[in-house]
Amino acid sequence: MPRRFIHRHQSRQCLPSWTKAGLGVVLALGTVAMLDHVSGAPMLAAPLGASAVLVFGMPDSPLSQPSSVIGSHLIATVIGLLFDHFLPGGWISMVLSVAVVMVVLAGLRLTHPPAGADPLVVMMTHPGWSFLFMPVLVGALTLVAVAVLIHRLPPRAVYPLPVHPPAGE
Repeated sequence: MPRRFIHRHQSRQCLPSWTKAGLGVVLALGTVAMLDHVSGAPMLAAPLGASAVLVFGMPDSPLSQPSSVIGSHLIATVIGLLFDHFLPGGWISMVLSVAVVMVVLAGLRLTHPPAGADPLVVMMTHPGWSFLFMPVLVGALTLVAVAVLIHRLPPRAVYPLPVHPPAGE
């Protein structure tokens, strides 16, 4: 097997960074789970767990930034809702919805891979349009808010990243 398939490309992180990342996940998802319990509305969606891994584990990634996290989940959910309401169900619609999400997010420079699961969740559960606000918007905002706070603790991480225009603009 070629070495590039088994090589770990991520740099080593110190134990305090891992611990802080884990604490961030617990606080963010715990807050969402508490909102779930208090409101009686399902709030804890699988894509949010994947987002938490990126936001707390790789805060310096462009994929983890607030605009990508919030924007991509909203856009992906809208696309999923449109596919669910206007196209026949089935695996072809599900596959196409994820492809459309990927192309739209890439075009908008808002790529956040966990959002690729949003249209699948929508098309498997058939929620109404309120799903866009609760759990998607509330969950994404909660995740980002906790990340902004937790990344101020030592070892400090810069989150969100400073604004630098992409090359070529």
